[in-house]
Amino acid sequence: MLDSILQAFVTLNGFATNPVILLVLAFIGAYLGSRVVEVIPFTRRIIERREARLAERD
Repeated sequence: MLDSILQAFVTLNGFATNPVILLVLAFIGAYLGSRVVEVIPFTRRIIERREARLAERD
């Protein structure tokens, strides 16, 4: 049991030191973060208010 857990940490450490994998994870995280912001009602209201203010200026 402990051996498999340690092996998983070693494998993840190998991925974490690879810059290509880190870039891919960063892009995935940025995409998911932008999707989550649109779903959360509080942040969606903030975005809608900001867009309404910008529309009033134009």
